[in-house]
Amino acid sequence: MTDAIYTAHAHAVGGRNGTAKSDDGHLDVKLAYPKSMGGDGNGTNPEQLFAAGYSACFLGALGLVARNQGVKLGEHSLDAEVDLIKDETSFHVGVRLKLTAPELDRDTAEKLLAAAHAVCPYSKATRGNVEVALEVA
Repeated sequence: MTDAIYTAHAHAVGGRNGTAKSDDGHLDVKLAYPKSMGGDGNGTNPEQLFAAGYSACFLGALGLVARNQGVKLGEHSLDAEVDLIKDETSFHVGVRLKLTAPELDRDTAEKLLAAAHAVCPYSKATRGNVEVALEVA
């Protein structure tokens, strides 16, 4: 990957009941199973981290497509929900992204969501592997 403009590095120990930290020290988290999975819930989990990363990345893509289309987003936010789903043989994830943009009409917001989904690096990485539902609040 010689064209990388940035490379993140994280080190994890102990899996879902361990720790993870970035090499620059900005991320340093305790990991724990959520209570719904029998854990004590006294830490974050991979699904929360993925939801945070995906929503932040997607908002960047949304801003890009809005600027390119000459649309002013106004105040806006994105909620991401990441499900850990058990299937017959293992697990997989599903994602729901919900845009709140009160200054946009629904049609414009839906078109921007679709355009952002086409260019967001996280959306590209998950395409064909993860079901992602897009919604306007």
